[in-house]
Amino acid sequence: MTNKEFLNDEFLKSIDTNFKFSNKPIKRFKMSEEPAQIKLKLEKLMNKINEINDCDLKKNANKMVFSDGNWNSKLMIIGEGPGQKEDEMGKPFMGDAGKLLNKMLAAINIKRESVYITNVVNYRPPNNRKPATTEINKYSQFLYEHISIINPKILIIMGSTAMEALIGCNYKISKERGIWKDVIIKGKTYLSIVTFHPAYLLRQPDQKKYSWADLKEIKNKINELNIII
Repeated sequence: MTNKEFLNDEFLKSIDTNFKFSNKPIKRFKMSEEPAQIKLKLEKLMNKINEINDCDLKKNANKMVFSDGNWNSKLMIIGEGPGQKEDEMGKPFMGDAGKLLNKMLAAINIKRESVYITNVVNYRPPNNRKPATTEINKYSQFLYEHISIINPKILIIMGSTAMEALIGCNYKISKERGIWKDVIIKGKTYLSIVTFHPAYLLRQPDQKKYSWADLKEIKNKINELNIII
């Protein structure tokens, strides 16, 4: 296995397959889903999250924070969890970290409304603490479904919580950031890159130079793949 390949539970499940043979032609190309279908799937996912029981995050939060941006975008950003401002407004990246994210995207000529943004957990952790591993695991099933619905060309994984949810807990973000990785979700491979969370950069501004390098790498990949944002 190369440094760019990671196995997760979804992949291990996906290889346990029963093969079926048929004389019918194979449909090798999947047509893009209609916006109405995507919207319906997102609404169903929101309902699933809203029906979660026995969750301390939900009990202490004001609103569910689901997503923001363009669900037809080929660029999807995964953050950690809502803070106070996000909990008030019901959208991710609305506070100071969100303002910095907007500037980061603008630095590579991308408008915030042109990308799709969500978090690992959908309810604010008390006192803005980091989500616990049990909470990350509970919400990861919804995150995997969310990614599958949006079906982006590039996943931007921001922060250690998102990295734990999508890659694993045995990695250090300082070593993994800036490297393109293949993350397999529901049997499909997504081109992904880990970078620092904007909230971390506000606390450690000297690390911004690394995030700038990551942003340039993301921009180069967008151009290489001819992705229109």
